[in-house]
Amino acid sequence: MPSSMTPPGPMTDAVDDRDDLVFADEADHASPSSIPAAGAPACASASWRILVVDDDADVHSTTTFALKGVEMQGRPLEFLHAYSSEEARDILAREPGIAVVLLDVVMERPDAGLQLVRRIREELGLIEVRIILRTGQPGYAPELEAIRGYDINDYRTKSELTRTKLYTAVAAAVRSYEQLRALAASRAGLEHILSAGAQLMALHGVVDAARGVLRQLATLLGRPEAGVLCVRESAHGRPDSVHVIAAAGAHALLAGSELDGAEHASVKQAVRRTLEQRRRLDGDGWLTLHFPGKAGRDFAACIPFERPVGELECRLLDVFASVAAVSLENVELVTHLNQAAFRDQLTGLPNRTRLVELIDAILASPRRDAATLAIVDLDHFAETNDALGHHFGDLLLVAVGRRLEERLKACPDERLEVARIGGDIFCVLGDAAVVQPARIAALFREPFRIDGQDVLVSSTLGLVRLLGHDGSGADALKDADIALKRAKSQQRAGHFYFSRSMGVEIRERVRMMHALRSGFQRGELFLAYQPQVDLATSRPFGAEALLRWRTEDGRMIGPDRFIPIAEYSGLIVDIGEWVLRQALAELVRLRAGGHRDFTMSVNVSQVQFRHPHFVDMLRRALEDTGAPADYVELEITESMAMEEPALLVEKLAQVKRTGVSIAIDDFGTGFSSLSHLQRLQVDRLKIDRTFVTEITGSARGSSIAEMVIQLGRNLGLSVIAEGVEDERQAHILRSLGCPLAQGFLFSRPLSPEALLEWLGNQAIIEAA
Repeated sequence: MPSSMTPPGPMTDAVDDRDDLVFADEADHASPSSIPAAGAPACASASWRILVVDDDADVHSTTTFALKGVEMQGRPLEFLHAYSSEEARDILAREPGIAVVLLDVVMERPDAGLQLVRRIREELGLIEVRIILRTGQPGYAPELEAIRGYDINDYRTKSELTRTKLYTAVAAAVRSYEQLRALAASRAGLEHILSAGAQLMALHGVVDAARGVLRQLATLLGRPEAGVLCVRESAHGRPDSVHVIAAAGAHALLAGSELDGAEHASVKQAVRRTLEQRRRLDGDGWLTLHFPGKAGRDFAACIPFERPVGELECRLLDVFASVAAVSLENVELVTHLNQAAFRDQLTGLPNRTRLVELIDAILASPRRDAATLAIVDLDHFAETNDALGHHFGDLLLVAVGRRLEERLKACPDERLEVARIGGDIFCVLGDAAVVQPARIAALFREPFRIDGQDVLVSSTLGLVRLLGHDGSGADALKDADIALKRAKSQQRAGHFYFSRSMGVEIRERVRMMHALRSGFQRGELFLAYQPQVDLATSRPFGAEALLRWRTEDGRMIGPDRFIPIAEYSGLIVDIGEWVLRQALAELVRLRAGGHRDFTMSVNVSQVQFRHPHFVDMLRRALEDTGAPADYVELEITESMAMEEPALLVEKLAQVKRTGVSIAIDDFGTGFSSLSHLQRLQVDRLKIDRTFVTEITGSARGSSIAEMVIQLGRNLGLSVIAEGVEDERQAHILRSLGCPLAQGFLFSRPLSPEALLEWLGNQAIIEAA
C-alpha cells in the first residue's frame, strides 16, 4: 500500500462521534515557519506530516478520519502510513519533515514499537520528530523508565483516544516539534553566522569581503547567491553616489560600477532606503541589510526576496548584519593599515618597508642578475621647501614620483618599481637597462610645473648592482645609501656605484663604532700625559693629556682611527667630558704632590666644543674636581677656530670667563685670517709637528715655524712646538725664539704614575 495514501476500510466504533471538534483557538496561535536550512524557512503552505505506524488497517482509517480537515497553526495535516516497524523505518529514512509518529507498541513483536523508537533516535538520528505511543493491549504498556529513556512524547491506550484527545495529543506534539525545529534552526543559523564571521575576517580586501557577505547571506537563507553589496560615503550629511563593491546572480555585471540608471531603479531605491533608515528592510521583492561603518562610510546588501521574512529569520539576519558590519570594518581597517605600512601616504608609491620586500623578492629570483637599485636624492630640496612652502614641496615630490614612474615605465612590460623611502629620497628598482644614471638624470632636465611655476631640480644617485650583492634587501638599500653619500661628497647631480671596498670600509667603521662604545663602557680608554718643557731651561711646566685605547686583547688603536669615529657617532661628547674630568683630577693629584706650578692641557673636539652645554660642562668639571682654572688649557684646532667666527668668538669668550686658557693646535696647517685671529681670545699657538719635522731639512719648514713664532710674539701669544724628537730641532727652535716644546726628545707620553716619577727625577736634576 502506498505510504502516502489513506487506506480503504470501514469506520469503526473506536471513534467517539459525541466529541465536538473546536479548533479556532488553536489556529489563532500561528507562529513563524521553522527554518530547515541554515535559517531558510519552509514554505508557508507546507503541511504537518504525520506518520501512522500500526499493523491494524482500521487504526489507520479511524485516525485519518478523526483528524480529517483539521488545521494546526494554519497548516493542514498530511498522513503517511506504515504497517510494520521495518516499513516505518524505511519511510522515516527517505521522507523528510515528518513531525509526529503515531506508533503502535505491539506489532510483529511485543516490543516492536519501542525498538523502532530506539532506531529513530539512535540509528536515524531524528531528534526533533515527536513520538506518541499507542497500544490496544494495556498489559504491554512500557514502564516510565522506558518512556523517559527512549524520548517518547506521549503514551495513550487506543481505547482512551477520543477524537478530542487524539487532536490534543497531536497538537501538543506538533507544537513541541516546531519549537525543537526552531531551536535547531536558530542554533544552526547562529553557528553559521559565527563560522561566516570567521571566514569573512580571513578575507583580504573590501571587495573579497563584500563577495563573502553575499555568499554567506545566501547560505544563511538557503537561496542561490544573488544581489549587490554597495557602499556609500557621506559628505556633510548628504548622500553621495552609491558604489557597487560586489554583485552576484542577475546583477553580477554591476560589480565595480555606480548604482544609477533607470534599469536599476528598484535596486537603487531599496539600497537608498536602507542607507537612509539605517536598518533592515524588506518588501517590493527585495531584502536589504544595513552594515554601519566608520566616518560616514556605510554598506548595504540588497538581494531579491519575494516572500515575507519570518520572525526567526529577522533575528538571525540582524545578528548576521552586526557580524558582517564588524567584518567589513575590520577588513577596511586592515586594508588601511596595509596601505599605511607599505605605501607612502603622500605619493602612493611603495615605502621603504615595501621596497625592502621587493628587493628581497628579486634577490631570490633569476632577475637579480640584471637588476639595479638606485637611490635618487633631490638636490637642495630643503631650500626649495623653505622658500616656497611645504605645500609646494609636497606637490613637487608628487610630481617627481609620477614622472619617474611614467617616463621610466615607457613600455608596459618594463618590470620596474619606483618608491619613496623618506623626505626627498626616491628609489628605482628594475633591470639595469632601465635603471641607468643618464636616463634618470635626463628626467630632471625638464622643469616641473608646480602651481603655475616652472621648477628645475637636479638629483644625485647612489646605485648598487644586485648581481654581486650577497646580503638582504635592507643591506642592498644600505649599500645604495653608501654610494649616494660618496656621490654627494664628490659633486651634486652626479652618481656613484657601490663597490665592495666601500662596503668593507663602512662596515669596518660601524664595527669600530660599536667596539669603541663598548670599550668606553668597559674602561678600555685611558689617558697618557706628555710633558711640556721650557726650551731654555728644559724645565717642565705642564703636560698634554692624550687619549689612548687599548682593547681587551691588548691591541692599541691609534687616536687618528677612533677619534673621527667618535666624532661621527656623537660619542665624543661623553668621551670628551670623561677626558676633561680625568685630566683635571690628575692635575689636582700633581698639585697635591708638590707640582703646583703645572699646567694641564686638554684637547677639545669640534663636535664637543660646539655642543650647547659645553661651557656648563666645563664649569661643573672644574667645580667637581677642584682644579684651578688658571692652570687648565683647552686646545682647539686651527680649522675649528676659522669656522663661524662670530659664534666662535662668543663661545671662546664664555670659556675665558671660567679662567681657562685657550691654545690653537696644529697652527700653520689651515688658512687663518690674521684679523680674525686678533679677535679670538686665545693664549697660545702650537706649531704643528709637520713643520717641526721639516725644520732640519727644508727651508720652507723653517720659514713657516719662524713665521708662527714671530706672529705669536707680535700678537702677545705664547708659542709651543710639538713633535720635537732630536736635539738639532730643539736647537733651531731656540735660535728662532720658540720658548716652549714637547716631544720624544723630552719624554714619551706617560702614565700618571710614570709622569709623577719623571717630574720627580727632573726636580732632582735641576737641584743638582
